[in-house]
Amino acid sequence: MQPVTDRDRWLALALLAGALLLAYLVLVHPWWTVPMRELGARIDSMQQRELRARMQLQQADAIAQRLRQAQALEARAPSFLREDRAELATAGLVQRLETVVSQASPGNRSCAISNRTPTTTRQGQERFDRVVVHVRIRCGNTELASVLHALEGGTPSLFIDNLSIIAQGFFNLPGRRASQRDGGLDVEFDLYGYLRPAPGQAQSQAPSTGGADAP
Repeated sequence: MQPVTDRDRWLALALLAGALLLAYLVLVHPWWTVPMRELGARIDSMQQRELRARMQLQQADAIAQRLRQAQALEARAPSFLREDRAELATAGLVQRLETVVSQASPGNRSCAISNRTPTTTRQGQERFDRVVVHVRIRCGNTELASVLHALEGGTPSLFIDNLSIIAQGFFNLPGRRASQRDGGLDVEFDLYGYLRPAPGQAQSQAPSTGGADAP
């Protein structure tokens, strides 16, 4: 019988370690280690969800108060059009325009609407549905300023875009005396507003002022 050498001992230890590693990879790792890691990850995820839920519950009173404040502000100065459909909103825009022009120039003696045409609503990246009417009016300088200010300064919020102003030699409408004639303007612009989002729709910000696209 040959004596056991150090080399044989190390070889036996290496074979034993390899066998143990193989047994771990085949028997322990897939049946114990992997499920335990997955269970730990699920526990961590559930703990994070529970933490977020507790934080949201703690903020519930503050959120409810802010919601009531926003609703009260909206009731005092509504940003969206009152109508809930594009057709009705378009008719509302035209009526608003006619009222403003009539107030700026009773009897349309110094300001009159030449054309008002509904145009296609642009969607793109806009947060809200837009209702647009293309308008053409002929006005004196003072009346035009009054019309534009009344349209953009009232409620609900309306906006003017693509404004084009062409100066005329004089402004003459039927029934206006020559002494009343003023430097007239041929004006075109897009008048638009936004439909109120449907209940439950994720909309949290009213349209911003200005002629650019809403956020």
